[in-house]
Amino acid sequence: MRRTVLGAAAVAGLLVAGLAGCRQDMHNQPKFEPFEQNVLFEDQRASRPLVAGVVPRGHLDEDQALYQGVGANGPVAINPLGTSLEVIERGQGRYNIYCTPCHDRTGSGEGMIVQRGYKQPPSFHDPRLRAVPDGYLFQVIANGFATMPAYRAQVPPKDRWAIVAYIRALQLSQYAAVADLSAADRAALGGGQ
Repeated sequence: MRRTVLGAAAVAGLLVAGLAGCRQDMHNQPKFEPFEQNVLFEDQRASRPLVAGVVPRGHLDEDQALYQGVGANGPVAINPLGTSLEVIERGQGRYNIYCTPCHDRTGSGEGMIVQRGYKQPPSFHDPRLRAVPDGYLFQVIANGFATMPAYRAQVPPKDRWAIVAYIRALQLSQYAAVADLSAADRAALGGGQ
């Protein structure tokens, strides 16, 4: 009998101690919720406006050409990162990850997903796509187009530009004029002129 009384008292003591630890003082303190009215301020809003010039963490993207692919007159014509070997190699890596399932490694639009029934995208070698400004390709990567999903969340802006540089390299690989080659390259092709 004594053991049962002590056991019940011990359980009761643990319950009281446990409930004391569950106090909600920190959670139930007076505070204003977002969009709630607050008479302390002239505009009656509890949520205060941001200080002028504040930039959300990770969003200092004032350069519209770099971060959105647009200039004063629409899509930017030339890739702001340029076409260095480093940029093109980075673009090739990103292209192989994100673009080849639909566009394949050559850019002809016959990737593995297309072979399995997904709608075929246009070939990057189509004259219309060879003529579009670089900013247009950047925006399509970011925002998607037709059945192509947006890749804004997966591909950061500089990688989008690198992919654009690589797409331009793919296009050049199919349509380079012999006159554009150096004399040594023309000689290697046997066209020495």
